[in-house]
Amino acid sequence: MSENRLQYETSPYLLQHKDNPVHWWAWGPEALAEAKRTGKPILLSVGYAACHWCHVMAHESFEDPGTAEVMNEFFINIKVDREERPDIDAIYMGALHQLGEQGGWPLTMFLDSDAKPFWGGTYFPREARYGRPAFVTVLLRIAEAYANQRDDVRNNTEALLAALKTAPGDNAPRQPRPATEDVAAAISRAVDREYGGLSGAPKFPQWSIFWLLWRVGIRDDNADAKNGVITTLRHICQGGIYDHLGGGFSRYSVDEYWLVPHFEKMLYDNALLIDLMTEVWRETQDPLFKTRVAETIAWIEREMIGEAGGFAASLDADSEGEEGKFYVWNADEIEDVLGAEDAAFFSRVYGVVPGGNFEGHTILNRLGSLAFLSEEDEARLTSLRAKLLERRASRIRPGWDDKILADWNGLAIAAISRAAIVLEQPAWLALAERAFSAITTKLAASDGRLFHAYRSGLAKAPATASDYANMTWAAIRLFTATGSERYLDQAQQWTRILDKHYWDEDRGGYFTAADDTLDVVVRLKSATDDAAPNANAIQLSNLIALAALTGDAAYDDRARRLSQAFASAVAHTPISHCALLAAELDADRVVQVAIQAPPGPCDLRGELQRLSIPGALEFVGLSEAQSGQSSLFGGKSMIDGKSTAYVCVGPVCSAPIQEPEKLRQALLGARTGAGVAA
Repeated sequence: MSENRLQYETSPYLLQHKDNPVHWWAWGPEALAEAKRTGKPILLSVGYAACHWCHVMAHESFEDPGTAEVMNEFFINIKVDREERPDIDAIYMGALHQLGEQGGWPLTMFLDSDAKPFWGGTYFPREARYGRPAFVTVLLRIAEAYANQRDDVRNNTEALLAALKTAPGDNAPRQPRPATEDVAAAISRAVDREYGGLSGAPKFPQWSIFWLLWRVGIRDDNADAKNGVITTLRHICQGGIYDHLGGGFSRYSVDEYWLVPHFEKMLYDNALLIDLMTEVWRETQDPLFKTRVAETIAWIEREMIGEAGGFAASLDADSEGEEGKFYVWNADEIEDVLGAEDAAFFSRVYGVVPGGNFEGHTILNRLGSLAFLSEEDEARLTSLRAKLLERRASRIRPGWDDKILADWNGLAIAAISRAAIVLEQPAWLALAERAFSAITTKLAASDGRLFHAYRSGLAKAPATASDYANMTWAAIRLFTATGSERYLDQAQQWTRILDKHYWDEDRGGYFTAADDTLDVVVRLKSATDDAAPNANAIQLSNLIALAALTGDAAYDDRARRLSQAFASAVAHTPISHCALLAAELDADRVVQVAIQAPPGPCDLRGELQRLSIPGALEFVGLSEAQSGQSSLFGGKSMIDGKSTAYVCVGPVCSAPIQEPEKLRQALLGARTGAGVAA
């Protein structure tokens, strides 16, 4: 029966296409079996709900009966939500890169009837333009080639699959691995000193790169490296990439100034920025970072809570068919809301001018002056922003993708739980714990295995390595924050699953897909960073932490094998492995800090808050569960009923510390490698 089967799906992205005249299938055994039965090639279209150019191609081609007729006649048409099946997206995006094409979404790939890729591209217009052929022309050429040039198609599929199975750097000449500080120095040279970010446009937050730069800056007391991160964050926080009314960051800026965003808001970007801003605030005490952390978490709590308390995936860039329409303003509308005097004041601060700064409208920003104003002026601005936010609420909202993804939730839970402790916000910790509970109740099977996605009461899609790695990171953060033993137990359980179903026994490292994920044509394995850090990098950090927390040397052994597995790839393209390099900094000297204190204000806690110690395991108010589990902190408690701290580097711990200045010196020694006085 020929029909559009997307009506039976739960993914908001797939449901956007349920009324297309295209006979869409969702990825799965039925669609793959139909391709084999008919012998037709597969047209695979991959996108996501917040993707602007995905919407464009849908309106131009997939809603067009003539285009759909060609698609239906010659192809088995399969739609994939890349957020729901990141493993499928990674395979075919990797194939596109092997063809020498720049990646992006929508991803348009052509596969043989066994789902092996042979050619592809990204966006194709309905009529030829932008230097691209018309989509129907492409379809007819591919159909003709598949029918009459089968040997060429077969050769392409074999070459692409072989390339996908080859680890990065395997075929490159052997070369020495660069020192981590040299990698950071190369990044520093590439940072835009005026506006932050890597020089040029577009600009992305690129957490992995700036996390490594911050870590090396702290370890080596490298002001140049630290300033590169600080400059970047200040411009991101004051640029148009930030939603100054509602909170939250867009995915990237199309210009070098961080002014004009691609307006979609993704959970993972905001989670990673919360985490980095929290750490940088500790070092700088810059109120800008503290404020943006609070506002972004408030946005998540207000607008991004999905089913059962989990965090939703994204907000669209478009509303009413226009990118950014929900977010931009004009001077007359602002004056109508605020009145002439307040509008003039607000406009000076937020760059509002009659002609606008974006297609005749204004994207609110504070790039004209990055520093906050006086307390009185900032209080006045808070009131004015609230009035504009109320007016904005009457507009037609962008689309909301409310599916719950385990991996992105893991990043958000880890970030929010750390921010809760650093900034002393117990409500944030409760928010993180509710989201964690949503994952463990709604996305977990009876055997403890995770699903990747949840929506409309249905958990689906096999978990990837990132689901387990990121949720393990979240569990470790919650254990250090709460002292609840169940979080440490859960982290160890998920690590056992990763080791059983994802570990490469021959060469080490974790595959993206499990050994029992049957609908992938190849199991990818890499440690390269994407918009979010790679599962192997996150799990390396987890293994190091678990070894420190439990004293179990097996975690250390696994961590060392993981690092060794990607040594050649790191030597070949070190900038692509920044998160892994950052995690490796803890391999030989993970820092643990514990503070025992009576109720009430604590000078020792304040001292810890004022120093960034990236990668450290921090226990503020060490519980019996934490003390009992730890190989280092067992038996350590308050001395004479007074606040007492312990700082450990590797297996060596300081004597009890009760003076703030002594704690500061111990922390400085720990983070720079000078050690602590035993």
